[in-house]
Amino acid sequence: MFDRPASGTRALLVRLDFGEGQTALRLEELKELALSAGAAVLGTVSGRRAKPDPAFFAGRGKVDEIAEQCRLTGADLVLFDHPLTGVQQRNLEQALKCRVLDRVGLILDIFAQRARSAEGKLQVELAQLKHLSTRLVGGWTHLERQKGGIGLRGGPGETQLEVDRRLITQRIKRLNAQLAKLTRTRQTQSRTRARARVRTLALVGYTNAGKSTLFNQLTREQLHAADQLFATLDTTLRRLPIPGAQTIVLSDTVGFIRDLPHDLVVAFRATLSEAAEADLLLHVIDASNPQRDEQIDAVNQVLDEIGAGERPQLRILNKIDRAALAPGIERDGYGRIQTVRLSALTGEGCSDLRLALAEIFPSAEFSDRGSEPFREETEVLSVSPGSSN
Repeated sequence: MFDRPASGTRALLVRLDFGEGQTALRLEELKELALSAGAAVLGTVSGRRAKPDPAFFAGRGKVDEIAEQCRLTGADLVLFDHPLTGVQQRNLEQALKCRVLDRVGLILDIFAQRARSAEGKLQVELAQLKHLSTRLVGGWTHLERQKGGIGLRGGPGETQLEVDRRLITQRIKRLNAQLAKLTRTRQTQSRTRARARVRTLALVGYTNAGKSTLFNQLTREQLHAADQLFATLDTTLRRLPIPGAQTIVLSDTVGFIRDLPHDLVVAFRATLSEAAEADLLLHVIDASNPQRDEQIDAVNQVLDEIGAGERPQLRILNKIDRAALAPGIERDGYGRIQTVRLSALTGEGCSDLRLALAEIFPSAEFSDRGSEPFREETEVLSVSPGSSN
């Protein structure tokens, strides 16, 4: 039998290329995730394979290389930039004699550290339990058979594995019930805003694109904003006063990332419903990031998954101070606003965004026409995922 190693903080990063390329950039993002989780990165290991190994994900030679790097650097945690099965994780921990965590587990750990509200904690716990339920494999000493049954000496009883699975299933059921109540509350609040003829805007974008900084700049709030991944988890709504515009409520949502764990998307569906039901999505993009096109695709993929893929979008090219871009508004051939360039940190270009929103949602037109044509007038803002910035 094998006892799982205690969790470590001195990390070695592993990324294997199965033909996708961009190994250096993916390792850099994995490093940012590790630092956000509080780990110290001591080194990296990369390689190429045609396909994952069923037992170890990496080949046996690569596993030996990882073990040697752990010995040389003193790493007690190995982070894979890939999803691992429960069997692969167990086999790797047996071979490396240290804790192994995959990309999904790392993101879940960050979310667990960041959750502050009661709803956020419930959502993270639900995602963690769903993830754990897929890796209950008989490889650790606590998963031994418990004596039970009837008779003088009793039968073989129920394995701890079966007990764990049943307890997890029961807890998941209770969490789903609690989150269902919160979902109904959100739906009631959304209907109330609709009756009051309030426009709802949702900030969406890749994690660390600057959504919370922009939210603070526009609303004069002081939400936590940091140069790290997933600095904000809990959704916040504030009124956004803009002269000449209709009543607008702005919501800040959790950031997205490529390969966002499906269990997290499901667990945070109630929170992300703010984006799915918004009149307009403000898609915040880090203009200085060399992978911004891939990040845009990743955000649109998550939006599709939560049912917000068809919502109108206004793209916000943020961090122009780092990208050497001028602030301003970009329009298509019909004069419709497509993109606003700004810096949420310095405030440069934020006045252009306010003017754009006043043009999109003018107060006079709203009072004349009422709330019925909500969708028609915003649909023209829709930007196809493949369009360039």
